[in-house]
Amino acid sequence: MRQDIRFRTRDREFLLGRRPWLMGILNVTPDSFSDGGLYLDAEAAAERGLSLAADGADIIDIGGESTRPGADAVPADEEIRRVVPVVEALRKRSPVLISVDTTKADVARHALAAGADIINDISALRFDPGLAGVVAGAGAGLVLMHMKGTPRTMQVAPSYEDLLGEVRGFLEHRLREAVAAGIPAERILVDPGIGFGKRLEHNLTLINRLEVFEDLGRPLVLGPSRKSFIGKILNAPPQERLEGTIAAAVVGVVRGAHILRVHDVREVGRALRIAEAILDETPEPDVKGSVRYVS
Repeated sequence: MRQDIRFRTRDREFLLGRRPWLMGILNVTPDSFSDGGLYLDAEAAAERGLSLAADGADIIDIGGESTRPGADAVPADEEIRRVVPVVEALRKRSPVLISVDTTKADVARHALAAGADIINDISALRFDPGLAGVVAGAGAGLVLMHMKGTPRTMQVAPSYEDLLGEVRGFLEHRLREAVAAGIPAERILVDPGIGFGKRLEHNLTLINRLEVFEDLGRPLVLGPSRKSFIGKILNAPPQERLEGTIAAAVVGVVRGAHILRVHDVREVGRALRIAEAILDETPEPDVKGSVRYVS
């Protein structure tokens, strides 16, 4: 079951846990595994972000570098060119929380100056030693994710002696490092990294055993959307993995996830409303209105 946990970013503070949050995926890349090339134009990307917010997204997660298995790195200036105009356009038109999926300090600095609220770092502050200082200085939120290797190498025969212990231990260590670098724990989210250096069985175990991360005391992000483990089970390409994404999302919430990072915000949100109504035995749940703005 989800714990109620305080989360702060810049001038806003929330209590996560009363309902699952949705983080809508907005990739502004030519090569992402599911939606690459669809939102290269900044205005089209901003419109997509507004649509995700209207569908129920609490956070829009903008990515300018593909993190699919085998992906090559993108130079910081190109990532900035892709991301910053979208952040600016979206911030002018919506108060929705904006996250930027990057591992680079320069990209984070420009994105936060443009109005982003959160940096979603798949490297958990390991790839760029300057990133922690940028996040701390801006008072931004931060997602720390577990990944084995790099996007280019992570799916080359990943193995673990103790999957749950290793992933949990990694996140605990990175959380301590982030706090030591000046980022308060209340600004940090953690993510076990579904699909990032994980085999099919690893992903299934992590989703089913999310309770092992509860004592970290931070909100838990889960990103199962259209991932290859769903494709392997259903023998389906990314665009045909909605049902699998919904199933993984519902189980994830039951097991303790606070935030779900998904492409299909409306569909996942509707499924979660039914699941939450059943679990709470409440016929008309006030799902969207139950977010508590603490200050």
